[in-house]
Amino acid sequence: MFDHIAETMNHFTEALGLSRYTLYRQDYGGPLGFRMALTHPDRIDGLIVQDAVAHNESLGAIWKTRRAFWADRAPPTKTRFVPTPCRCRRRGRAMSEAIPPWNAMTPICWTDEFALLNQPGQVEIQSDLFYDYRTNVDNDPRWQACIHEKQPRLLVIWGKYDLSFDLGEPERYRKDVPKTQVHVLDAGHFALDAESCRRGALDEAFQTDPSCYDACRNLKDRRPKELFHSTIELKRP
Repeated sequence: MFDHIAETMNHFTEALGLSRYTLYRQDYGGPLGFRMALTHPDRIDGLIVQDAVAHNESLGAIWKTRRAFWADRAPPTKTRFVPTPCRCRRRGRAMSEAIPPWNAMTPICWTDEFALLNQPGQVEIQSDLFYDYRTNVDNDPRWQACIHEKQPRLLVIWGKYDLSFDLGEPERYRKDVPKTQVHVLDAGHFALDAESCRRGALDEAFQTDPSCYDACRNLKDRRPKELFHSTIELKRP
């Protein structure tokens, strides 16, 4: 599934006429972005990583159940693992990760996910994605070799309360790419939920001044209108 999604995204960039771009990658987007970069390395202007791993040892303790699922997809392993619908998992994650203050986040952070995961067929789709994630772990050495060889411009943004991935992963990226710019935020796995302004400022500084690795210092207290030149209105059908 990950191979197919990456291929679809490559076709999408071609349809838009994009010949050079910076890839922003979060969670599943990490291995998808690596697949895109390996297929078309000449198109990559830079990489932004937010809570996405490229090292097997950075998968947290909660991955023990997933590893068992990879080894044996048949019941009862599958029954224990397959996600059930009708749960606000993102809200639950925010609470369990003790993000301060999780109750100040906009409810849209989890209501949109709730609506998506309750669509018909989503349980099966999520199960297939979880199972196919094992191919990403198998490819970790390729991802590491890719960035070690290419030494791309690399920005790593990490939520320090993330329960899925180890907090040591940003430094593992820096070991592969010594000039990696690392910023650990007061956030969880979904850093946009809690630190959207600062995270956006980091992205913007990385994009507008590629040579500057210290441009993002002291941005935490800047107001949103000072951080962004434009906004995008997302309209629901």
